[in-house]
Amino acid sequence: MQPLSVLQLTTHIQQVLEKELEPLVWVVGELSDFRQAAQGHVYFELVEKVGNHVQAKIRANLWQFTYRSVAAKFESVTGTSLKNGMKVLAQVTVTYHPVFGLSLNVKDIDPSFSLGERARIRQETINRLTEEGFMVQNARFPLPRVIQRIAIISSATAAGYGDFINQVDGNPQGYKIFHELFQSLMQGNEAVDSLLSALDQVAEKAEQLQLDAVVIIRGGGAQLDLDCFDNYLLGVKIANFPLPVFTGIGHERDESIADLVAHTPLKTPTAVAEFILSSFREFEESLGLIAQRLDWITRSTFQGEAQKLQGYTLRILGESKQQLAREGEKVRNWGMRIQQAGKNGAKQEKNRLSQKEELLKKGWQHFLKRQQDKLAQIEVSSRQLDPSNLLQKGYTRTESKELPIHLTTLEPGDRIVTHTFNQKISSTINRIEKK
Repeated sequence: MQPLSVLQLTTHIQQVLEKELEPLVWVVGELSDFRQAAQGHVYFELVEKVGNHVQAKIRANLWQFTYRSVAAKFESVTGTSLKNGMKVLAQVTVTYHPVFGLSLNVKDIDPSFSLGERARIRQETINRLTEEGFMVQNARFPLPRVIQRIAIISSATAAGYGDFINQVDGNPQGYKIFHELFQSLMQGNEAVDSLLSALDQVAEKAEQLQLDAVVIIRGGGAQLDLDCFDNYLLGVKIANFPLPVFTGIGHERDESIADLVAHTPLKTPTAVAEFILSSFREFEESLGLIAQRLDWITRSTFQGEAQKLQGYTLRILGESKQQLAREGEKVRNWGMRIQQAGKNGAKQEKNRLSQKEELLKKGWQHFLKRQQDKLAQIEVSSRQLDPSNLLQKGYTRTESKELPIHLTTLEPGDRIVTHTFNQKISSTINRIEKK
C-alpha cells in the first residue's frame, strides 16, 4: 500500500467531510472553557459527559457579529447569559483545517432548549432609565445583515475618530463603508448640548443619507472628561433615537449611561470599526455556505440519477437474458419434436429452425441496441440539466438580497451579485431603464 503524506491524509479528510456532511448541523452539548477574546469573538468546547466523565468534546467558535445577536436572544428568553456548564442546542458548520484540525463554527443557539434547565432570574433596577423602560428601547431595532452607511458623532480632532476612520477605510478586504461626520464637543460643560444637537442633525438627514446606524466615538479620557455621557437627557435621546446607536467611548471603568441605553456598546472606536467590518465577513461566509449547500445538493442529485440509470441498465440486461432463455427453451423443444417426426424431415426442419434462431438473435440485438440508445439519450439529457452547462455557454445568474432579480424590486444604489462559470461579480446599480 502506497503511504500518504500528512498533508495528503488531512486534505483527504477535509474533502470527505465537505462532500459527505451537510453544511448545517444541529448538535447538543455542554459549554466548557467558555471565553471571550479581546476582539469580541467567543471560543469554547462542546462536551458530552456521563456523570463527570467526558465522553466526547470538540472545539467551537462564535464570531463577534453572530455572538451579539445570539447572546442577546438567549438572555432575553432565558433570563441568563451563556456560560460554562450549560447544555445547549447549537446550529453549527463542521470545518476541518489541515493544520488546526476539526472545529465547529456556531451559527445559532436555540434558547428554548436551555430554558427548562435553569430558573429565570430577575433583573435588578439599576437607575431611573431602567425604571422608565429606556434600557432596551434602542436595542429593539434589528441590525441589517451588512452595515454599509453610518453617521459618526465625534470631534474631527479626536484620536479615536482618526483610529476609527483608518480601520474602516483601510480594511484589508477592501469593504466600502459610507460615513459622514457630525461634529460635536466630546467633553466639558457644553458637551451634552453639542451631542444632543448632533443627534438632531443626524435624525434630520437619516432618510436622505439612507443611514443604517449612528456611531458615537471618542478616544477615552479622564473621569471628569467623560461625565457628559452619564447625562439623563442624552440617555433618553439615544434610547428614543430612530436608528441603532453604537458607542465606542473608550471607558476604562464601568459602562456609562450612553453605553447602557445604546443598541450596541463597545469599549473603543476600533472595536466599533471591527464590529461593523465583521458584518461584511459574516455575510460573505453566509454566501459561501449557500454556495456550498447548493453544490452538495447538486452532487447528491446527480448521484441519485446515476444510480437510477444503473438500475435501468441492470433491469434491461436481466429481462433480455430471461427472454433469450425462454426462446432457447422453445428452440430445444422444437428440435425434439423434429427428431420425433422422422429422419426424412429432419434436415428441412433443422434449416427452418436455424433461420428462426438467426431471426431471433437479430431481433434481440436490435432490441438491445434500441435500449442502449435510450440510455444514452437519458444520460445526455441529465448532463444538459447541469446548471454549470449554461454558465459555461456564457449565461450568468444575477441575484439581489439572495433572490433572483426577477423576484425582487431593484432601485439605484442596490447591490447585486452576478455569478458566471468561474467568477462572482458584485455590482452597484447606477441606473435602471424600463423596457
